Amino acid sequence: MDAALCALDADGTVTHWNREAERILGWTAAEAVGRPGLAGWAVRTEDADEVHAALMAAMTSPGRQVHEFALLTKEGGRVLVRTQSSAVTGADGEPAGVYCAFSEVHTQIDLERSIALSEALFDDASWGVVLVDADLRPAVVNAHAARALGLGRTHVLGRPLGDLLAQGVEELEAALQHVLAEGAPPAATELWVTLRSEEAEEPRRCWRSGFLRLASPLAEEPVPLGVGWLFQDITDLKRAEQDSSLLRFRANQLHRAGRAAAECEDPAEAAAVHLDFALAGFADHGLVDLALSPSPAGPPLSGMDATTPIEDADPAASAEESTEPAPRLIRVLASPAGAPGPAQPVTGTGIPLTYVPGHPAVQAYRRRGSVRASAGLAVTPEGWAAARKWPEGTVHGLCVVLRSRGRTLGVATFLRGASRRPFDRADAAYAEEVASRIAASLDLAEALGEG
Repeated sequence: MDAALCALDADGTVTHWNREAERILGWTAAEAVGRPGLAGWAVRTEDADEVHAALMAAMTSPGRQVHEFALLTKEGGRVLVRTQSSAVTGADGEPAGVYCAFSEVHTQIDLERSIALSEALFDDASWGVVLVDADLRPAVVNAHAARALGLGRTHVLGRPLGDLLAQGVEELEAALQHVLAEGAPPAATELWVTLRSEEAEEPRRCWRSGFLRLASPLAEEPVPLGVGWLFQDITDLKRAEQDSSLLRFRANQLHRAGRAAAECEDPAEAAAVHLDFALAGFADHGLVDLALSPSPAGPPLSGMDATTPIEDADPAASAEESTEPAPRLIRVLASPAGAPGPAQPVTGTGIPLTYVPGHPAVQAYRRRGSVRASAGLAVTPEGWAAARKWPEGTVHGLCVVLRSRGRTLGVATFLRGASRRPFDRADAAYAEEVASRIAASLDLAEALGEG
């Protein structure tokens, strides 16, 4: 047995002594069996009465009795052991002796610590813990991991990882297979995953993950039992880092654009410089349309959400907009629709653009604000872009009004293709800052031209 075992009859004579007891104390079975008790050889004489009384008390006590004793080794050393003793009954049902299983206290404490740690990890841990078997299926999950996956603890067990994750499952399975074959990686890894569960708080999450290969301590050769996967949700931290990095980049672009525009003698050229710097990492194309007759001075219309899609426009606002004349817009700046390149002035023909009344640019001009538009579930995105007079491949648009000296000069439009995400509120705020600089440059160009 893995535990040391000895047995004593009703008189206290040693009747059994196994190899583990021999390993711990050094006394062989031949030397131990038949001795009248443990005094003088396995227990100090001073402690013999107390130890003997505690062991023999198990004959008249129900269940197991747990004690800690200092036993003697054959070499004269002392070993602190934890014992579990229980009565042995004879054929007549009467106590015939006791058996005692014992182990070194530090070994027992290590085992108890390991068990306690396992129970704590799978009950109260503040990070996810999943035990994945050799077939890459969850065998045990703690409550935190179950909440992160959006499923109950029992619903996760035995299911393929592909049933739990829509994206990121290949990276996770590759990490698990590597750990099974090579062992734990030297550092934690960050995995972006998309959950299939509809009950998950947010489908796309970033989990900082650590992996441990689990092997059986009872096998002669290491046999992988699976992988211990520990993860912590750092989605908010990563998004905050991304947002901070994006803000720094955009602030740097605005600074560089301002320095470059200050060296332009022609204000219209400065407007093109601002548009070029804004497109970097922000949009695929940029357009600037000016009104033939700027609107009179006035504040932006109230009640307009700068990022409300035109499909969800407020009916009351639409009624207010309908009282204004349709703007006549002409193209003055445009980035190349094909290969990347600097924005170029558009040769003026004096003919207004043929925007339909519901066009995002018209909406933005009338609202004196910003408007988003996306193809969404449009069957043919190309037709969606063509209907709005935008370059082929456009699926997201953001139209921002050009305001200077209290007047609405026109509209700046930023466009994205299918490889980019839709515009959001932060994008609208950045576009409005760029538009204010473009508007100031074009207003100055107009003033100089009139002068």
